[in-house]
Amino acid sequence: MTHTPASPAAAKSPAAIAMGWMHTAKFLTTAPTLEFLPTLDVPEIAFVGRSNAGKSTCINTLTQQKRLAFASKTPGRTQSINLFSLGKQGVTDAVLADLPGYGYAAVPKQDKLRWQQVMANYLVTRESLTGVVLLCDPRHGLTELDEILLEVIRPRVEDGLKFLVLLTKSDKLNREEGTKALSIARLNAGGGEVKLFSALKKKGVEDVAQLMWKWAHPDALATDA
Repeated sequence: MTHTPASPAAAKSPAAIAMGWMHTAKFLTTAPTLEFLPTLDVPEIAFVGRSNAGKSTCINTLTQQKRLAFASKTPGRTQSINLFSLGKQGVTDAVLADLPGYGYAAVPKQDKLRWQQVMANYLVTRESLTGVVLLCDPRHGLTELDEILLEVIRPRVEDGLKFLVLLTKSDKLNREEGTKALSIARLNAGGGEVKLFSALKKKGVEDVAQLMWKWAHPDALATDA
C-alpha cells in the first residue's frame, strides 16, 4: 500500500500556522499622538495594560522575537503607540498596536493624564481596531485604571470588538490560584475572553496566537466552516 505524504500546508496544525504568522511581525511605525497613526485597511489588535503587566514581554513571546517590542527596565517609559505589521510574503494582513503602559507612579501626572486621553481616544475612535488584549497581573487583579479602560471600550465590545483579558505571569500561581483568577477575571471581562499566560513557561502562547489569527482572518474561518 502506497502512502501519499501530506502537503506541507496540510500537515501544519492551526497552532503552527498561527505561530508562523505571528513570527512575521515587523516594526511598522511609532506615533506620539493619534494624528501620526497611518490609516489602515487591515485588522488592528491593540495590547494595553499597566506598565508592569509584562506587555512588551508578551508581544516578544508571541512573535518569537526577543527585541521586537522594547521592554524598558523603567516601567512607563514608552510614551508612543508602536505598530507592528503581520503577514507572509511581505503582504500585511494585520497590525499589532503596542500602547503605552499606564499607572506607573514615576511618570509625571500631566503625562499620565495626556496618555489616558490619547488611549481613550484611540480605543473609541480607531476605525481599524478589531481586537483589544488587556494584560493584567493576576496577583493584583484588575485595577481601577483597568476598570476605567473596560468601561471605555464596553460600547465597542457590545458592537463586536474582540476582547481578551490576558492574565500574565501565571507561572507564579498554583493551579487553585489560577482557577480563582480566571473566575474573577471572567466576571469583570464583560463578555470578553480570559486566558492564563506565562512568557517564562510559554503557557497559553499557542492559544493566544490562534485567537489573534482568528480575529484577523474571519473570512478564512468562514471558508473553512
